[in-house]
Amino acid sequence: MLELAGIIILGILAQWVAWKLKIPAILPLILIGLLVGPIAAEFLTDDGTKWIEPIWNGKEGLFPGESLFYFVSLAISIILFEGGLTLKLSEIKNVGPAISKLITLGSIVTFFGAGFAAHYIFNLSWEISFLFSALIIVTGPTVITPILRNIPLKKDVSAVLKWEGILIDPIGALVAVLVFEFISVGGGGAFTKTALIEFGKIILFGATFGFTFAHGLNSAINKKWIPHYLLNVFALASVLGVFVLSESFAHESGLLAVVVMGMVLGNSNSSYLKELLYFKESLSVLLISILFILLAANINMDDLMLIYNWKTAILFAVVVFVIRPLGVFLSTHNSSLKFNEKLFISWVGPRGIVAAGIASLFGLKLAKNGVPGAEYITPLVFMIVLGTVLLNATTARLFARAVGVFLQNSEGILIVGASKLSRIIAEYLANNNRHVVLIDSNESNIAQAKELGLEAINANIYSETLTDNIELNDVGYLMALTGNADINSYVIDKFRNQFGENGSFRLISPEEKGDVANNPVEGLFSHNDDYTKLNDIVRNFPAIQEIKLDSKEHYDSLIEITKNEKDIAPIFIKNKAGTLKIIPAFNKDVPFEKGSSLVYLGKEINK
Repeated sequence: MLELAGIIILGILAQWVAWKLKIPAILPLILIGLLVGPIAAEFLTDDGTKWIEPIWNGKEGLFPGESLFYFVSLAISIILFEGGLTLKLSEIKNVGPAISKLITLGSIVTFFGAGFAAHYIFNLSWEISFLFSALIIVTGPTVITPILRNIPLKKDVSAVLKWEGILIDPIGALVAVLVFEFISVGGGGAFTKTALIEFGKIILFGATFGFTFAHGLNSAINKKWIPHYLLNVFALASVLGVFVLSESFAHESGLLAVVVMGMVLGNSNSSYLKELLYFKESLSVLLISILFILLAANINMDDLMLIYNWKTAILFAVVVFVIRPLGVFLSTHNSSLKFNEKLFISWVGPRGIVAAGIASLFGLKLAKNGVPGAEYITPLVFMIVLGTVLLNATTARLFARAVGVFLQNSEGILIVGASKLSRIIAEYLANNNRHVVLIDSNESNIAQAKELGLEAINANIYSETLTDNIELNDVGYLMALTGNADINSYVIDKFRNQFGENGSFRLISPEEKGDVANNPVEGLFSHNDDYTKLNDIVRNFPAIQEIKLDSKEHYDSLIEITKNEKDIAPIFIKNKAGTLKIIPAFNKDVPFEKGSSLVYLGKEINK
């Protein structure tokens, strides 16, 4: 009981430390696992026992026999299902061909490059070498996201890294499963007819079960056959059921089944998805915390001593400094990414839970079956996981500055509220080469924004998860355009420091309208333009106009017209170079440049 409670307590404590220090949680989790496992056995106990013993050894331990394998498999299935839920096909299409090449060509480069390196550096068999290389294909999103969250980057750079991490997890897992199956069935590395049949069975049953049961679960939920209070746990039971059922038909096909199931549900656009995703995220955090401590604690000091030599450093250097850059540069050839951006993507490639979890699972199974060299799999993969996480967590920010991808000026604009007013303004900004993100809790508003090709997030501004969104890394302007004055004020107070470093603005409230003397500093557009007036303008004249300015006096005269005209509202000043500046409420001191234009909402001004 003490061990079970200790794992959960230490795991959540490690998650908190990681959040506080702004580092990936995997780092403190592995260190804690090594401390309570092999380090405690070697240095901290008199009889050589571990503080936490994952496998029952006759005297103590948490999991008898192969129970640890089963727990690891089930936990990874839930984690991969949660990852599958986040894969939106519409977003993948917008990422570009670089991502497609990175998860295909890049995976091939890693698979063969790391396989050859492991074979010739450690003199491992080809089978074990390629199992190792398959396991390190993945770059886990649970590791990359905390790193990117604290580094302001161009949207396309952060998007490439984020989507690579999400998409490559199931690919790496599948390749590792297939290699493991070839080793288990082929015998001595002979890729026999039996192994090829097993390969086909994994694909067939994994894809079929995942696709079929995803549609079945989606239909049952939408038809209200499942009460709301059972929704999350029923989905959890379904995932575990699909995993086990698929495994019974084709060994090791369960992981593919749950990934496909997650992807199908994630793209069904059903109303329950957000709640299901929140539940699975919380569950994944708990499982990741438990898994990493268990898996690291299960390593023995003898395993660590196997790789305690210069060969390990050479292999790590080849994987990180040769194979990763080679895969990235080949995959991004002829892409829109600049050289320094490719260099940064090459540098950031930390491995995560899927690599560590499946490595422990397969390594222990193969070692138990007496496969030569299998004892190297777990420590080598853990070395890559721990080394890449430590390297990237400590150097990514400095490296971003060194190669010039660190955003010095955040010019992106975050608009809270996605009503028709917000969509018209956002579309104009996007057409003028500004990165704009709309946020709203109203799904209909978000859907209409996306139909216009705008970037929009369905989120609650009271949720803490909004600050974790790496798509907002380059945001430096904040505009609160909702119809609720209290929400607008809350947005400014809460997000001013993170998203409004260059300016935070909100619509004035009805009470502030016309009160020139007490007009708020963050007031937007003019002291007459509250949400009601702007909404009326959009209803009658849903267009944004531009008019050339001859002088500062011309600008002042136009502003006077907008004060007295109910169907016109000034919003931006556009200079000769096309740069837009937001007009604060009742601000006569807007700097004037020759060749500038007044950008306004509403009917055309005849002057």
